[in-house]
Amino acid sequence: MSAEEPLFRIVRGVPTAEELAALVGAIMVRTRPAAPTAPAAVSQWARSARPAGAAPVAGPGAWRASGLPR
Repeated sequence: MSAEEPLFRIVRGVPTAEELAALVGAIMVRTRPAAPTAPAAVSQWARSARPAGAAPVAGPGAWRASGLPR
């Protein structure tokens, strides 16, 4: 592709300057890399009441400890 060759050409019709600007804008937005999305914030309400790693451990008295508050 040479420097004089256009990137695209109009095959049919006679577009106005505004229509060409809209087409170029749409092409530029479409070819731009997508921005990474921020992770969704987890609300305090949605979090579990128990902290991570508070799983009951097997052993003597584990069934009783699993029902006690931490």
